[in-house]
Amino acid sequence: MSAVQRRLGLVPAFLGGRRVTSEADLDVVRMVLSGTANKRIVAQLLGVGIHAAGISGEDGWLLRARVTDPRMGRVGGDITADPAIVVALLSAGFTPVISPVARDVAAPDGAGLNVNGDDAAGAIARALGAEELVLVADVAGVLDGPTVLSTLDEGGVRSLIERGVATGGMLAKLDAAQRALDSGVPAVRIAGISGIVERDAGTRITKSSAPAH
Repeated sequence: MSAVQRRLGLVPAFLGGRRVTSEADLDVVRMVLSGTANKRIVAQLLGVGIHAAGISGEDGWLLRARVTDPRMGRVGGDITADPAIVVALLSAGFTPVISPVARDVAAPDGAGLNVNGDDAAGAIARALGAEELVLVADVAGVLDGPTVLSTLDEGGVRSLIERGVATGGMLAKLDAAQRALDSGVPAVRIAGISGIVERDAGTRITKSSAPAH
């Protein structure tokens, strides 16, 4: 995203680890996330035998949102999901690859909004009744110094934020994890790419410290 923005003469901007999106930036979001990146991931999955199909959160009104912070521009919050198109694809044997672009419920023409990918995943997980949401990071999990924490509860998340340990992108991931838990998703795991197939990889976050079954 940032590389394409710069090539087009746009300046990437972030606030609290989240991308500020102007009207011009939104075109780049669609071009990169719903186009190039989405189809690249689909191609890689097809290459290893996974029957994948790429869609956008705008398709079938899958993702709906509204502008909640004008400082962020065309960025949506209060995300809800209608999982009908996802259920249809899963039922037909497809693995959906979804770009995090939503329809703006406050705009008469349903204009698009860039939404945080982790928040979008949380909304979809909630709508599907998922048992666990896995958020993939560029680190092995939530770090406290050099240590990857195996588990966290809400108190532990607050402590990391208050101590300034969690900042930038990890702060945004923990915020998304908290939103997902508050919405009813039983557990969230933040892990590196291996977390997709290794159920114990990364940091498992729950609302309380009680062991999960």
